[in-house]
Amino acid sequence: MRNWQSKTKELRPLYYQEFLASLGASEQEISELTNYNKSVFHPVDDIRDLSLPLPDEPFVAAWEGYALEARLKGAYNTLREKLVQFSFPVREGMSQNANYRAATLRGLPAAGMPEAGGLELERPDELDLYLYPTPAGRIPVLVAGHRPDFVSLVQALSRRNEPERIPHSMGACLIRGFNNWDRIRSYRRKWEKANSGRCSGDDWRDEFNNIIPRRELYQDTFIILGKEMYSGIPANEMALSPEEWRNLSLIIRRDHEAAHYFTMRVFGSARNHAYDELMADCAGIVAAAGTYRPDWFLRFMGLENYPFYRKGGRLENYPGSPPLSEGAFKILQTLVWKASKNLANICLEAKKPLSTPEGKSKLLLTLAGLSLIELACLPSSETREP
Repeated sequence: MRNWQSKTKELRPLYYQEFLASLGASEQEISELTNYNKSVFHPVDDIRDLSLPLPDEPFVAAWEGYALEARLKGAYNTLREKLVQFSFPVREGMSQNANYRAATLRGLPAAGMPEAGGLELERPDELDLYLYPTPAGRIPVLVAGHRPDFVSLVQALSRRNEPERIPHSMGACLIRGFNNWDRIRSYRRKWEKANSGRCSGDDWRDEFNNIIPRRELYQDTFIILGKEMYSGIPANEMALSPEEWRNLSLIIRRDHEAAHYFTMRVFGSARNHAYDELMADCAGIVAAAGTYRPDWFLRFMGLENYPFYRKGGRLENYPGSPPLSEGAFKILQTLVWKASKNLANICLEAKKPLSTPEGKSKLLLTLAGLSLIELACLPSSETREP
């Protein structure tokens, strides 16, 4: 794969401008799309020496314990004892409530606070928790069996228990940088045991200040999944039964978010961007279908009838910053369509099965070395592996 990666580097930036102009982009739209196309993946010093799978991150040990406990008393009951956000309902203005802030920002016990009535789920017994192995290490996965409960979990764990709108097309969420006070309390217990006689309140405040910069000691990453149909696409449009499509949707979502976790750990980025979504959807589709299905991806994006765009497709969720103009967004549709077709050629000609951990990681490593425009303008003759 490296041969055509290196060749695309010779094409930029002048060729990109000519390529975009050939698609009908104006000078201003070329500028917008060139900015949108910038890669933020930090290069790995030597990809050949990257040993996969990566070791688990420190937070995994705590979540392994949560998962074991959940087998005995259920995920909801377990996490209500571990994660402080489970102690509070989703309510307008909750993030500014003094007791909520004391519990979530300072780690004060929620027990006894009048607002701490618990996170309200309609079907708490349908909540599942497990660890999923990925090339980037294991990651906790929380699955809600009921759509309203998925929404409540996302609002509680990523929106500070505020009832912010969650788009219908959103069925998964990768939570990053989550401050886990249960891990801090566990750390304190071990620290007090190791420092008997030197563990007063003042001593702990000093130690706490020391661990603040060491985010690996208290910040977690995990995935929340829903069981609705992927991207809001009904089963009949996929020529599948509702049960088949829901099962496949869950697999796509899981491996989609696992792909974001991979790029985050390896390259330092996981964006809300069309190219990142192409990479992640490819990983999810391969896991569910055994191969990449460009027709599936284009339907998810709203481009199943390209050059016509279906309003409400997921592509409009990735407008860039600043947002693309209407004309630039129209050109983006063509870029995504062309990139998807070229990605299909890459996957068909891959020398290793893409469904294996090695195949998944190699595909993601390869795509991270490209950009949306590079993949879109890649001649089909250059999409073969060496």
